[in-house]
Amino acid sequence: MLYLASQSPRRRELLEQIGVRFGMVQLDLAEVRAPGEPPVDYVSRVAREKAGAGLLKLGGKQGVVVLGGDTEVVLDDEVFGKPADRAHAIAMLRKLSGRTHEVISAVWLVDAGREEHAISHTRVTFAELDEATIAAYVDSGEPAGRAGAYAIQGRAAAFVSRIDGSYSGVMGLPLFETCVLLRRFGISVG
Repeated sequence: MLYLASQSPRRRELLEQIGVRFGMVQLDLAEVRAPGEPPVDYVSRVAREKAGAGLLKLGGKQGVVVLGGDTEVVLDDEVFGKPADRAHAIAMLRKLSGRTHEVISAVWLVDAGREEHAISHTRVTFAELDEATIAAYVDSGEPAGRAGAYAIQGRAAAFVSRIDGSYSGVMGLPLFETCVLLRRFGISVG
């Protein structure tokens, strides 16, 4: 039985989209980047910690597979994370305006006897955003709880002039990579 160790509604929706049956395991883990930790290592570590903590919470039983994922927006080695408040969201969007940033999405699958992972790197280019556009978007409430203060599947789609990589990875779970891992663990997709 597959369990998703995530509170992200997007990850749930994406797994449902590919026809995977799964349960949920709720966790409350701190996501703090260590000083000097490369962004890709940080994203992978957080995803692995979620999967491992989920497996422990479920007792590590035979037949239990836990999926942990993490997605972060990175620009100039700065990991953006989720905005703390309105001002923070505005600051993030100003930095992303007119620039290309990277979205790193990691997925880990663990069971009682093994663990495997995959990493997705996607380059996303934003058009130039004026102050009124940024303010209106932040006031919509959509940036709250979103890495980089935007949702590519929402209103922010209008900001994206180019994407090179995994659209679902930017949403929070790279589906191609996830499907490969699920099949390796004997979990049917579709």
